[in-house]
Amino acid sequence: MSDTILCPKCSSEFTYPSDNMMVCSQCFYEWNPEDAASEAANEGKIFDSNGNELQDGDSVVVVKDLPVKGAPKPVKAGTKVKNIRLRPGSDHNIDCKIDGFGAMALKSEFVKKA
Repeated sequence: MSDTILCPKCSSEFTYPSDNMMVCSQCFYEWNPEDAASEAANEGKIFDSNGNELQDGDSVVVVKDLPVKGAPKPVKAGTKVKNIRLRPGSDHNIDCKIDGFGAMALKSEFVKKA
């Protein structure tokens, strides 16, 4: 039974096809196996707000005013940040230095590739 598809939610081997979806008979979770394969291929990659893949050393532009705790002013939208470092698996997955603010961590959903 090497062709058995395990449920991504509960890891049960008791799954069956229904139309173009797979269904788990244990937890009744439904998923598209083609979508699951594409998500697995993107695992560990970090994307900007437009869906472009980011790399270490890229330059990005902030797309929204971001309040900074302890600072009197926010990081303004349109601020360009050079030479980013990526931290996969972290909530704030970009490390960078911003002029006037210093070192900080940003979320990739608030930047776009420059």
